[in-house]
Amino acid sequence: MTDQTFSRRLVAEFIGTGMLVCAVIGSGIMAERLAVGSAAVALLANTVATGAALLALIMMFARISGAHFNPVISLSAAINSELSWSEALCYVLVQLMGGLLGVSVANLMFELPAFFASSKARTGSSQWLGEFVATFGLVGLVVAVSRRHKTIAIALSVAAYITAAYWFTSSTSFANPAVTIARSLTDTFTGIRPADVPAFVAAQLAGAVAASFLFNWLVPKKL
Repeated sequence: MTDQTFSRRLVAEFIGTGMLVCAVIGSGIMAERLAVGSAAVALLANTVATGAALLALIMMFARISGAHFNPVISLSAAINSELSWSEALCYVLVQLMGGLLGVSVANLMFELPAFFASSKARTGSSQWLGEFVATFGLVGLVVAVSRRHKTIAIALSVAAYITAAYWFTSSTSFANPAVTIARSLTDTFTGIRPADVPAFVAAQLAGAVAASFLFNWLVPKKL
C-alpha cells in the first residue's frame, strides 16, 4: 500500500464521518424546528435522514476506505487483523476530526455557534445498556455481512439497523464515539452533555469488543 493510497483512505474517513455527523445533527435541528413540539415526529425525521445518509455515504466511500466512519468499527477491524493497529489509530484520529468538522458545519448552517456544549442529560444504567446493545449489534452486523456479501448489502444492512436502533434502544443508538463526542458540542435535539460522554463511549467500546470476538468466531473469514 502506497502512502498516497493510505492518504486517500484517511481523507475518505474524514469527509465521510464529517458528512455523517452533519446529517445527524443538521436533520435533528431541522426536525425539532418543524415538529411543533412533537418529540416523536422529530425523532422519526432524524431517524430517516440518518439512515438515508448512512446508505449513501457507505456506497460513496466503501471502495476507498471501507466506510468505517466510526472508531469502534476501526477497532473491530484491528482486533480481527483486517487493519493494522497503526492504521486503526490513524482512522480513529481522522474520524474524530471529521466529527468536529461535521458538528461545526451543522451548527453554522442553522445560524448557531460552531461549537456550544449540550445541556441534554443522557445518563443512567438503562442508557448505558442501550449503547452496549446498539454497538454490539452494529459491530456484529458489519463483521458478519462484510464477510459474506457485497457493498450494497452492507450499506443497506447498516442503514436499516441504525434506523431500527434509533427506536428500539433506550439511548437512541449513538453507537459511535466520534459521533458521541461531536454531539456533545451542540445544544440541540441530538445533543448529549459532555459529562455523559465518557460512560457512553465506555459502553460502546465494551459492546464493540464483545461483538468483535463473538462474530469473528460465528462468521469466520473465508480461507
